[in-house]
Amino acid sequence: MSSAERTTVQRVSGAGLTRATDLLAVEAPLEISLGHGPDGQRQTHSLAVTMRTPGHDAELVAGFLLSEGIVQSPADLLSIEHHADPRRPEERGNVIRAELAPAVKVEFDRLERHFYTTSSCGVCGKTSIAAVRAVSCPVPPALDQPCVSAALIHALPGRQRAAQAVFEQTGGLHATALFSAHDGELLLLREDVGRHNAFDKVVGAALRAGLLPLNQHVVLLSGRASFELVQKAAVAGVAILAAVGAPSSLAVEAAEEFGLTLLGFVRDGRFNIYTHGARIGTN
Repeated sequence: MSSAERTTVQRVSGAGLTRATDLLAVEAPLEISLGHGPDGQRQTHSLAVTMRTPGHDAELVAGFLLSEGIVQSPADLLSIEHHADPRRPEERGNVIRAELAPAVKVEFDRLERHFYTTSSCGVCGKTSIAAVRAVSCPVPPALDQPCVSAALIHALPGRQRAAQAVFEQTGGLHATALFSAHDGELLLLREDVGRHNAFDKVVGAALRAGLLPLNQHVVLLSGRASFELVQKAAVAGVAILAAVGAPSSLAVEAAEEFGLTLLGFVRDGRFNIYTHGARIGTN
């Protein structure tokens, strides 16, 4: 399934009207189900439906399961594969099943109470921070981590943008990029119509590659930094989370609580340091 599709538009320039072809970022539902339980007593449970840009679906699911505290290591996942009822061809490519290791226990009651959705969901910030703290990777103190220069941070948005192939075609996708804190090498980049999905794809890829925790890396968001993205970063052990846009008040509060360095407005040779600035060298 493609991540972009063509459409015909009427293009207005001044008083002139012409027909033209445009590219749209694809948005499609992905149903996530879990296979779980001990051998001989396996069960399948429909977990969630998310709207996403097709591509890297297995990484998206792995990152989602990590951020929700369902899995903690690659060994917790036996497989992640697309699955569809042959009688419903419209589902092909839009249903995916994660098979958990038999020893992984899933607390579905807790998930129903604590799923994080959007900033307008009405979840209590203090309760959410406490819940995330219980499953997050501890971030070592700044003194135990490499000091990242301001010059390196300034260079990251350009490196991210240069790698955003589908954004260049459509202008309609968020991106999350993972860089080495040592030299700013771009290690992973994923795009999606949902900024949470783009983040989950990067974290899921890192989980499957055995890179967690991400305390020797910088994660850059193409948009703003919300509480939900800070909590996902905390679960993955991210040390430095940078955003091209602004953070929310709860994002700053959570980053301070988790020991995470949060940067905002990283563009045009400037940025703001909101929390734990000792990891950033400005001399």
